[in-house]
Amino acid sequence: MHNALKAGLEAMGLSFVVDEAHRLPQLNAVTIPEGVDDAAVRNRLLNEFNLEIGAGLGALAGKVWRIGLMGHAARAENVLLCVSALEAVLNERGAPINSGVALSAVQKVLAAR
Repeated sequence: MHNALKAGLEAMGLSFVVDEAHRLPQLNAVTIPEGVDDAAVRNRLLNEFNLEIGAGLGALAGKVWRIGLMGHAARAENVLLCVSALEAVLNERGAPINSGVALSAVQKVLAAR
């Protein structure tokens, strides 16, 4: 599931904090796009989509999101939900992302499994 999530996030233009050689596939830290209100996005994901992503801690507070892929979250339908919901919320907030490409990137990886 990590590769599917990675494909969707990268298609949107989000960048990972940690180099791929040092990443844990169960916890994905991505940089929050410039000008995006971290808490507002996380609250919207939780309240409207029942998705909880983690905030950055310490020096990374407000700068990164932590997206877990463990247990129920590591299912294909939940990766698709996470990517589509995040894209929708970021689009509504005017975030500088690539729109309309994330879901197809995820689906391509899932189809190749």
